[in-house]
Amino acid sequence: MRSVTFFVLIFLISTLAFGQSRYRRVVAKRGDGVNTLLYRNGLSPSRHLRQFQQLNRANLTRRNGLIIGRTYLLPRPTPRAASSARTATASRAATSHGISTTPLLPAKLFGPAYSPVPVRDRALRGAVYYLSPGHAGPDPGAIGQYGTYKLAEDEYAYDVTIRLARVLMEHGATVYLMVQDPNDGIRDESVLKMDYDELTYPQQRIPLSQLGRLRQRMTQVNKLYARHKGAYQRLLSLHVDSRSAGQNIDVFFYHHQNSQAGLRLAKNIHKVFTARYKRAQPGRPYSGNVSIRSSLYEVRTSHAPAVFMELGNIRNSKDQRRFVVADNRQALANWIYEGLLADYTGR
Repeated sequence: MRSVTFFVLIFLISTLAFGQSRYRRVVAKRGDGVNTLLYRNGLSPSRHLRQFQQLNRANLTRRNGLIIGRTYLLPRPTPRAASSARTATASRAATSHGISTTPLLPAKLFGPAYSPVPVRDRALRGAVYYLSPGHAGPDPGAIGQYGTYKLAEDEYAYDVTIRLARVLMEHGATVYLMVQDPNDGIRDESVLKMDYDELTYPQQRIPLSQLGRLRQRMTQVNKLYARHKGAYQRLLSLHVDSRSAGQNIDVFFYHHQNSQAGLRLAKNIHKVFTARYKRAQPGRPYSGNVSIRSSLYEVRTSHAPAVFMELGNIRNSKDQRRFVVADNRQALANWIYEGLLADYTGR
């Protein structure tokens, strides 16, 4: 009887080992979150997150986070994802950018870990987005103190914005990134190094004057708006606020008083954030709101319906966790995308 039991045990162990050997293995690095780990390995969090958690339950934290240095199993791509990968490979032979990028946002802009950008579906086909991260160039914007490090608004607003650009492109949207950094790409570090080499689309040096920067940016947006006349077009301006260090704030939204489309867009994104906070932090109500701020230059001068977003207080320690954790920056981008999708499909 013992020999039979021993044989069954060996069989189960070998079966389990064989099953696990069919999955790719990766080691979690500093700054990794589940979403960023999946993205870096060509997998979509929306399709593969649950399977990843099931495969790696024993190696995740209580909140399903990663542990630096641990080895994790990657889910196998779904047939649909595998089909997309085959299509992308075939398309690369026909064009230097492949199916996943356009001359508007070349693959190198996202950095090596996030290039190319796979087109997963065409849910946003026909939609045109102008993404405008706050400040940049000679103006880093608000500064927060994080231990011995300084956190610059423009670096974190840019990282969330370029992540959002990538997600929108995955779903077939036309995306213009109105501020572009030629060498940063999407970054997974906690502390994002400050630099001053950002450019205004398409390749313009950013002026020192605040009004000059905004005018330069919006001139380009409105030129492009005229080029895409008749299409669904929206402008999103992403910023990080600076308030007293003790003030913890949620993401909130501004729109123009005369723009019903801007109001609807803000409400659709706000609705997603409300639902996501309720799920992620059930004991804490979401206090972000939608309000009128017609005096904001981008909101006031944009020909496209516009929403101005404040992502948090860069001086507050709780809000800083929203920025310094790469997975949280990706979550912000994913939630904004969900609101944009709801607005586009419900128009």
